[in-house]
Amino acid sequence: MAEYPLKQRFVLDTSLFLSEEIRDDDETFEEGIERLLDTIAAARLDLNISCYMPPSIAAELEHILRERGVSEDVLGKLDTWVIKKHPDRYEVYIPAEVVYRFIDEMSDRVNRGLRVSEKAVRKAEESKQRSNGGSKLSDVDKVISDLREDYRGALRQGVLDSREDFDLLILARELNAGVVTEDTGIISWAADFGLRNLRGRAFPTLLEEYLVALDSPRPWTKGNDGVDPDRL
Repeated sequence: MAEYPLKQRFVLDTSLFLSEEIRDDDETFEEGIERLLDTIAAARLDLNISCYMPPSIAAELEHILRERGVSEDVLGKLDTWVIKKHPDRYEVYIPAEVVYRFIDEMSDRVNRGLRVSEKAVRKAEESKQRSNGGSKLSDVDKVISDLREDYRGALRQGVLDSREDFDLLILARELNAGVVTEDTGIISWAADFGLRNLRGRAFPTLLEEYLVALDSPRPWTKGNDGVDPDRL
């Protein structure tokens, strides 16, 4: 194993593996996942970079990959190179300001959800009036469909809406690790938790650049031209 002073930890979200942005144009879904895992393995062995997942997220990801027909060999690589660790929920403390903001934001989102519901009720009534009191199931179905979409956007988009998301942030805080995700809600809350965060689409390139740098001449390894390799 090459000597290298870089040591980092990352906590990975499901969205990293599902993002189309991590795959080359000619790669299948499974080939893109396997290449990412091979890069993670090389970074672990050569750079001592460790990647983690809470078991709740690992189970969610494995279920999705199996549904998409990913082979057992690739699932084995996931199990080998991505470390599963439960977050220490009893020892990791969250600033009261973060909790305060979460409560305030959820209160605002409930109000937004109510406004979306009120709008849907008015649309349903207008649809009924246009049909002269008759029943038009297709119109009602359209209102319900729009309500679900708008309500989901008002209450869930950009917010922590699952235990898995919370586990990811707690584990990253416990390990002082960077968060790798495509989820805008997690990215926003990672900043409030004081965590480094990286878009999933940029993560493979980051690891590849680190590995390329490993094989490039570096000031602290120029032993042959008179520079002391221990001077740093």
